[in-house]
Amino acid sequence: MPVHDVKVAVIYYSSTGTIAELAQRIADAAEHAGADVRLRRAAELAPQTAIDANPAWAANAAATADIMEATHEDMLWADAVIFGTPTRFGNVSSQLKQYLDTLGGLWQQGRLADKIYSGFTASATKHGGQESTLLALYQTVHHFGGILVAPGYTDPAKFSDGNPYGTSHVGGPDTPPDDDARTAARIQAERVVKFTKAVKHGLSLAS
Repeated sequence: MPVHDVKVAVIYYSSTGTIAELAQRIADAAEHAGADVRLRRAAELAPQTAIDANPAWAANAAATADIMEATHEDMLWADAVIFGTPTRFGNVSSQLKQYLDTLGGLWQQGRLADKIYSGFTASATKHGGQESTLLALYQTVHHFGGILVAPGYTDPAKFSDGNPYGTSHVGGPDTPPDDDARTAARIQAERVVKFTKAVKHGLSLAS
């Protein structure tokens, strides 16, 4: 088994479960690649009435209730952070964005810089804003002074899922992540761990 010498936080928001499944797969792959992993979910902002009105949303809320909500301490703990969000009109979900917006104090102190960051997403329709969502998410990474590690086309399998910006999936409760998305999740997690190890050990030598 690889030495677990880096820390990866997988922080996501999911309503009906697609992003939650991808988050779990990314967390498992990162751990297998040699990272200590925290799987955390962004706090829900929608009213309970809206959740209860959607059976898939309610089911996912119940299934993931035992996953701890993300805190600032998770960001400080991590050497790398992989964010997950569904598309919301081609942008980051309000739930994950709200979490990001609370990090201003840590950003101002420079405590979010020099970490590895990456992201993943899903949409209900093809061309539903996956790329624009990840690009919008990565704007925050640039403000952090983070080191962005996207999967690119660094593995032949990436030409099947076709998204160099991050793992993505087209679907919903009735079309869970397919083989392409699951493979993309593994590739992205392994790449993040690889470069987190390189950066962490390189910085320690440089200092």
